[in-house]
Amino acid sequence: MKKYRVVVNGVSYEVELEAMDSASAASAPAAKPAAAPAPVATPVAAPAGGQNVNAPMPGNILDVKVSAGQTVKAGQILFILEAMKMENEILSPCDGTVGTVAVTKGQAVETGALLCNIG
Repeated sequence: MKKYRVVVNGVSYEVELEAMDSASAASAPAAKPAAAPAPVATPVAAPAGGQNVNAPMPGNILDVKVSAGQTVKAGQILFILEAMKMENEILSPCDGTVGTVAVTKGQAVETGALLCNIG
């Protein structure tokens, strides 16, 4: 498997791809066409020197791991977002202090929704 980084609508995703030979590809079930993409919310501008953390996909907030005023490190888990029956960790993109937390546990969010701001 090879790992690749893909940017979709300004959001970076890490994916793994597996090479298949023609015999195994022929026996694999045909892929169904993807559903139409959900409308993308316009991200709110970050305050000067701050960075917004937005939802990469629609889902429900299962857990909020940070609070306003808390110091975070790059890569630290900020939220757990459930999407398509999978729990996704939303990580801090940078070191800093959480300015605002815009969501609560149990809240449904759309793609691009503001989760928090790190300044």
